[in-house]
Amino acid sequence: MSAVAEAALRAVGTRFRLHGRGADGLDCVGLVALALRAGGYLGAVPSGYSLRGSDWGLLDRVLVRVAEAEPGDVLVMAVGPGQIHLGIRTAGGFVHADSGLRRVVERPGLPPWPLIGVWRVGV
Repeated sequence: MSAVAEAALRAVGTRFRLHGRGADGLDCVGLVALALRAGGYLGAVPSGYSLRGSDWGLLDRVLVRVAEAEPGDVLVMAVGPGQIHLGIRTAGGFVHADSGLRRVVERPGLPPWPLIGVWRVGV
């Protein structure tokens, strides 16, 4: 399995915290940043974004967009009108920071939300 997916799986159980970036909590961006660092990405992580209407063009500047998701890829999903959510694909499903459950979880299978795109660390 990829280092990115393994790092995401290690984060399962971490509490949810909006704009969280570490042991005190993670949001979806913090989870992806944590996992990508394990895969070698050391760039800046967005902060100060809102829950709706954020610009995710940053992904195109730091990752490569791909057609099919593999373990370790970043999933960008539309979870509501103007609301974007990120997760990491794993062999059994995907890991994401679930604000309703208040923790990072692995969900089996494919996301239930429309997939906007899939990005990968250096192809």
